[in-house]
Amino acid sequence: MSDTVTLAHGAGGTQTAELIDRVFKAHFSNPDLTGDDAAVLPEIRGKLAFTTDGFIVSPFEFPGGNIGKLSICGTVNDLACMGAKPEYLTCAFVIEEGFPMEKLEEIARSMAKTARTAGCRIVAGDTKVAGRGQVDKIFITTTGIGRIPENIRTSGTLARPGDAVIVTGDVGRHGCTILLARNEFGIEAEGVTSDCAPLAHAVETMFGVTSDIHVIRDATRGGAGTVMYEVASQSNVGIRLNADDIPVDDGVRGVCGMLGLEPLYLACEGRLVVIAPKEHAENIVTALRKLPECAHAAIIGEVTADHPGKVVMTTSIGTQTMLPRPGGELLPRIC
Repeated sequence: MSDTVTLAHGAGGTQTAELIDRVFKAHFSNPDLTGDDAAVLPEIRGKLAFTTDGFIVSPFEFPGGNIGKLSICGTVNDLACMGAKPEYLTCAFVIEEGFPMEKLEEIARSMAKTARTAGCRIVAGDTKVAGRGQVDKIFITTTGIGRIPENIRTSGTLARPGDAVIVTGDVGRHGCTILLARNEFGIEAEGVTSDCAPLAHAVETMFGVTSDIHVIRDATRGGAGTVMYEVASQSNVGIRLNADDIPVDDGVRGVCGMLGLEPLYLACEGRLVVIAPKEHAENIVTALRKLPECAHAAIIGEVTADHPGKVVMTTSIGTQTMLPRPGGELLPRIC
């Protein structure tokens, strides 16, 4: 078999079958994975969450992960934000002619491992090969289905004055990692790695504390700051943050200081913004901190009736300032 992906691998003939067997079937094998035109799944009772997401990150591998891990985390976390337990995923690849077969195997291996960690199965997929220059190396789209337990409802419309605002870890690491990996600014920041992680277990842990959680959102494109503006608008409430309580990795803080970036607007791929009644907040954070991916979970603010649709920051010296509304091209552009 060729050391690189060729146009023949996407033509539907012998080479396509070899690619599927060597890479995808070898790594994704499970009782529900199909070789037919569609997966046939067992009955799932109850409410379902259903989502899809496309991934075109450049570079396709970075400290802490690659596009394969990212593609599983992104879809699993979208399901988890609705309170759903991820069950099944499909994946579609668009691969540039000449892409190294070894790297494709690494991506598939990473996807399989991440799906197992999240407790779900990849059951179907599709592969297309594009000519050189038509695709930036590799694009992946994943679609997921998850089951929502009874009595669970989360939505950006449910934030209420008096609720606490929680983040499940330090913010901005994925965006900073991608920025550094592109080496456009000649900055070195040792130890900065992506926070990319599946968070279904973190959500399950929170619901083990209380089912009364109003909002769960993953802070991906646009970061935690954009999420809070979205929730403030959807629920017609204000959000007040405490700058000193927002966890930021020292390396990320240093890079942001040099480039004039706000960590709250840098993408995360393993962090949730959670809004829940204040009386449950400390117990939620205590439970989260027992998980390695949530060791730096923190209460960072509260929901208010003041300034509906706005996000206000209390600074380190005690003054208050309006967090700028996100707009235009947020840097770095991650997809």
